[in-house]
Formats: sequence, C-alpha cells, structure tokens
Amino acid sequence: MATTPAYRTTEELQLRKEELQTESRKIGELWGELTAPQPANSKGEMIANLVTNSITAIDAFIMVRKLMKIYGKYFSKKKKKK
Repeated sequence: MATTPAYRTTEELQLRKEELQTESRKIGELWGELTAPQPANSKGEMIANLVTNSITAIDAFIMVRKLMKIYGKYFSKKKKKK
C-alpha cells in the first residue's frame, strides 16, 4: 500500500501541485483526443458515425434510466410518509 509523502516546506507543496497540474493537463489532452469526433472521409463514414453516436446516446439514456430506477430513491427530495 502506498503511503502519502510528508511535505515539510511550502516549496515542496508547490512543486507537487505543479506536477499534479501537468499530469491533469496530459490526461485532459488524451481524453480530448479520445472523445473527439472522427472526421468522415465519405458519406458512408458520416452515416456510420451518426449511427454509432446515436446508439451511444440511446445506450447512455437507458443506463441512466435503469440506474435512477434502482438508486433514485436516494436522490429524491420528497419524503415518503409511512
């Protein structure tokens, strides 16, 4: 199990903060590349991308709906009377 390092000076904290910020930027750039829409070279590819994105959106909607059905009671603002 990894232990957290003990920082003794504010300079050490500042260095660690800068390291974490650069790592965060790298992760953000990679995520952006991963989720960026792919350019379509032909009409067929454009239609395939459209269908794929539509299926992904529908799948996400269905998953959220199922999760809310199961766990929605924990997020409701109304208190049910017994």
